[in-house]
Amino acid sequence: MAYRISGKNVLDLRPDIGIGVAIPFNQPGVFRTVYTTSEQIKYNLINFILTNPGERVFEPGFGLGLRRSLFEQLATQPIQDLEQRFKAGIEAYFTNLEVIVLKIQPIPDTNTLSITFTYRVISTNIEDEVTINIDNG
Repeated sequence: MAYRISGKNVLDLRPDIGIGVAIPFNQPGVFRTVYTTSEQIKYNLINFILTNPGERVFEPGFGLGLRRSLFEQLATQPIQDLEQRFKAGIEAYFTNLEVIVLKIQPIPDTNTLSITFTYRVISTNIEDEVTINIDNG
């Protein structure tokens, strides 16, 4: 008889089977394998943030397009545009996620853009937080 384990993804029941790869790709020779769905969701979100629309094959709309905003003045309107693009991308490509908190904050003194968000996986109610700092280094 089949049964459902509440709060657990079926892919997580076999910890010896890899689900995806970690970001950044800095392992010597091979990628670092990811074995849990919650960790892979986090890396997929980071990939979405760092990808430009048109960069991903067969998914031309995938990506936040940060490079488009790279030399913009970090005033209220460009930040609001980034927030709207982020929320629209999450709704389109991550239908099993709900963004709880989104904070995009420019740090002019260090030429850094900080993106922090908390999300919840709807099917498992697992919450996590991601912070990405994009700077000139």
